[in-house]
Amino acid sequence: MLCKFVGLVLLVAGFCSAALAQTQAVDAEGHQWWQHAVFYEIYPRSFMDSNNDGIGDLNGIASKLDYLKSLGVDAIWITPCYPSPQVDFGYDVSDYENIDPMYGTLADFDRLQQEASKRGIRIIMDFVMNHSSDQHEWFIDSRSSRTAAKRDWYMWHDAKGSAVPNNWVSTFGGSAWTWDAKTGQYFYHYFYAQQPDLNWRNPAVHDAMFDVTRWWYKRGVAGFRLDAVDTLFEDPGLRDNPVLPGRDKLGDPVEENVYNTKLPEVHVVLRDLRKVADENNAVLIGETWTKDVSELKQYYGDHGDELQMPMDFMFTKVDRLSAAEFRRQIAAVDSAGGWPVFVLSNHDIVRSSVRYGDGKNNRAIEKLMASLYLTLRGTPIMYYGEEIGMENNDPVRKEDVKDPIGRVGWPQEKGRDGERTPMQWDDSPNAGFTRGTPWLPVPLSYKTVNVASELKDPSSVLQVYRRLLALRHQNRALLDGDYVALNENDTNVLSYLRRYKNEAVLVVLNMSSQPQRVSFDLGPQGFAAQSASTLFTTMGRGSKVSLSHLSLQPFSVYVGAVSK
Repeated sequence: MLCKFVGLVLLVAGFCSAALAQTQAVDAEGHQWWQHAVFYEIYPRSFMDSNNDGIGDLNGIASKLDYLKSLGVDAIWITPCYPSPQVDFGYDVSDYENIDPMYGTLADFDRLQQEASKRGIRIIMDFVMNHSSDQHEWFIDSRSSRTAAKRDWYMWHDAKGSAVPNNWVSTFGGSAWTWDAKTGQYFYHYFYAQQPDLNWRNPAVHDAMFDVTRWWYKRGVAGFRLDAVDTLFEDPGLRDNPVLPGRDKLGDPVEENVYNTKLPEVHVVLRDLRKVADENNAVLIGETWTKDVSELKQYYGDHGDELQMPMDFMFTKVDRLSAAEFRRQIAAVDSAGGWPVFVLSNHDIVRSSVRYGDGKNNRAIEKLMASLYLTLRGTPIMYYGEEIGMENNDPVRKEDVKDPIGRVGWPQEKGRDGERTPMQWDDSPNAGFTRGTPWLPVPLSYKTVNVASELKDPSSVLQVYRRLLALRHQNRALLDGDYVALNENDTNVLSYLRRYKNEAVLVVLNMSSQPQRVSFDLGPQGFAAQSASTLFTTMGRGSKVSLSHLSLQPFSVYVGAVSK
């Protein structure tokens, strides 16, 4: 009985300390904590395995908190670790208020939250809003009969004659409608058939899902990353989507998702969610796939009352090293009116080292890209392993594919296994991730590309991240300064000023494979200095450089302070 009492006291103490931390403002100028934070996405299956079953877990994450703190991470976003049949590796949730046994227990989560809080690291949970697992008790009830209490919690519709209700295609292949013989209707699923869509037009669904967020806030969670947020609502009339020419990688017709994504009702839900988040000083991060800045702007809300951090995935669509293209995209997002959020890759996107690497200068390019998104105005969301230059390890045979979309679409679509491989900690077997058999294979590159080795190498990618993150946390211009584009006609070198009151930081990035020479006149920006004091560089420059003739090596970086 005493043990239970002590455990309860510790849990309550953890909640109280978390609540206190969440109520404290960042600074006197009104900047919120998430504006100064560096976020780090963890795919728990692949981060660290504490029990050697080959799958990462919460205790594994807890064992690496000191590493994350020393790296400069302020918040970790953990992709779904709820109970799940794992059809889509956790994005098919069967219980929103528990932890899947493969990752640990709620007690493990509480310990992780408390240990993270001690180190000033907040935890962001992944909230799968659009759908549940077909094994969730809600859907089991809904599927039991047409008169079931929760029948209207999901999207059930009659056949259209002898066919499916409309032409909507699942993003994972085939029709988005699955026939249920027992009740004689189709149910809708934007993703896999095992992920039936919730009916967000039902107030009971709205209330139940909002209660889930409140439940996690009470456990100390500092916010949510909202999965597939633009798919919450569908056209009540079930109108067919327009069909474009051609076929996609899965062999399906190419559709414009006019009637089953980005409906106006999404923004009503986001405003409501924001009210609950604000009550807990929490942040909402959106998986917002937008075609342009005008769409992205909508997710901030007309009065800044929706998502604080809609992700700019258009940034990841700049698919080559192009100063002009990055300059254009940065300027567009910077003008959107909200706080920018920059992402280079994640668990669904091929690693940035692969997208931008040329096979010969990859390490230099990885340092270049780090210098780009860690010095921009806004909040960066790192992806685990990015800081050591991890690359994709894509399967070469269909029988090796774990991701269902890869099995369905092979070979045109190889799935997302390549960007989800285990974190490379050291050069021991399986990169120190596990002493068991890892759920995905570790590439041979782990012998040199790993945390332990790169910590010993002062010129490594990891050391660049550590120095940049330390600089970012200490320099007011990098934290709060505005973004001013420089030399905008230069097609090889991307350069900009981060300007804050009487301070400024100059960032110069050579995005070409050739040496470049640049010069700057910062008088129009209010800075008469003829030189810059070096803060960071990949070129081994001295403490001061002339602004009238700055020489740059291929794929090099220069960051310097300038004064009035």
